[in-house]
Amino acid sequence: MRWGPFLIVAALVLAAPHPARAQLFFSDTPDSGLRVGPLTVRASVTREPGPTRVNVLFSVVRLRKDSAGHDLYLLWPGEVVGDSRLSARDPALARYVEAAGFDVIGEGRLPLRAQRLAADAGLAVETVAGGAPYVTFVQSGGALGLSPPATWIRIPSTPRLTDPGWLMDLEIPAGSLVKPRAATWLEQLVLGSRYLLSVSFNEVRERPLFPMYFAHRDRVVRLADAPAELVVNFAESGRLKIDQVYPLNTIRRLSETLESTEVVSLFLDASEGITPQQLSVQFGYFSRTQAVALFVIPLVLLGLGYAVGPVLGRVGAHLAQRLVAGVHVGRWNAAPPEQESGVVLSREVLARIVPGQTTADEVLRLCGADAEVHERFPSPGHRTLIYRGQRTRPRTRRLFGWLSTVHYWEVERHEVTIDLEGGVVRDVRADTRQSRVPAGEKP
Repeated sequence: MRWGPFLIVAALVLAAPHPARAQLFFSDTPDSGLRVGPLTVRASVTREPGPTRVNVLFSVVRLRKDSAGHDLYLLWPGEVVGDSRLSARDPALARYVEAAGFDVIGEGRLPLRAQRLAADAGLAVETVAGGAPYVTFVQSGGALGLSPPATWIRIPSTPRLTDPGWLMDLEIPAGSLVKPRAATWLEQLVLGSRYLLSVSFNEVRERPLFPMYFAHRDRVVRLADAPAELVVNFAESGRLKIDQVYPLNTIRRLSETLESTEVVSLFLDASEGITPQQLSVQFGYFSRTQAVALFVIPLVLLGLGYAVGPVLGRVGAHLAQRLVAGVHVGRWNAAPPEQESGVVLSREVLARIVPGQTTADEVLRLCGADAEVHERFPSPGHRTLIYRGQRTRPRTRRLFGWLSTVHYWEVERHEVTIDLEGGVVRDVRADTRQSRVPAGEKP
């Protein structure tokens, strides 16, 4: 299957921000007469490192009597960790994904169970033999290059799938659901590490989710008129600090059944069609020492003065920034020194790189090894070296003596791209961009 007809559409979609994760159900045939509901996508977060366990609890509603016997498929972003105790992979599923134009990078099976809703009706849990087979795939080549991974999961047809007295439970160990947030060393010391968890439904903007959705858009199984929600369970709530939750109508509460667990949930609106609906939580866990510090440090600051400390800190930081960025000391008749960062290649060096003659080793000797290397799969002989650098020059105004103020900064950003094929230079491109940066800003 060729993806060229909608490559431009995919590029426009991917240009938008995509902080969330996608779940989307498909049937094996168009117009299957199926709806998903009720549905609960529940992520369980702990302090321990490793994949986040996600349970997709759902049932299927038949709109017609002839709608039984269909397999379901679940489109999931990122890689998953299969259960090695289950049976072997499903070669037919891998061939199907490869025929669609993707590259398979992982295969396996996920645990799949059926849970009875009535607690006093006999057997409470049934395990589906063989589980749910999956393949993890990427999209390579083309103008956008290698894509992040995604996973295509087949949920086999079973009588419990459309039985209103049972819920299917698909367990997915997701490795990229929780991402660390950047923080300073002081924040790490006092508050601990911060993380961002995002889970959504109907979010297909990321690659290669959009091509897979586009190819199967006539088989999407929508939500039924039944409760559907995104849920995140945070264990050890006594050491949990949730900084931010989005959207604002999200519900936070302590779990009534799980000990020391805080629950964050968002009900899904079935009337929204395939509009993305997302739940994002920024959080972190702290130790006992950090908990004591959070109590003691405010008391110390309060003892030093409620208003004096913050005011002096802000004024001092502002003055220091202005002083460093806006003052130059040196002889007035001497040109202020230039500052370079990264790799800035001169015209003489670039003139010595001749396409069709200069080898990769000669390029590294001339330009250095501090280059960004791009390789394209499946073209092992093709590489691209990118050298980036920046040169800044302060433009000053004299105050008196050797003291002058920086009026603005002239900034030159250099980028040199060298294409290699078979160890020999094929093409060289050099781009230089010039701009001005105000004196109060760091160039």
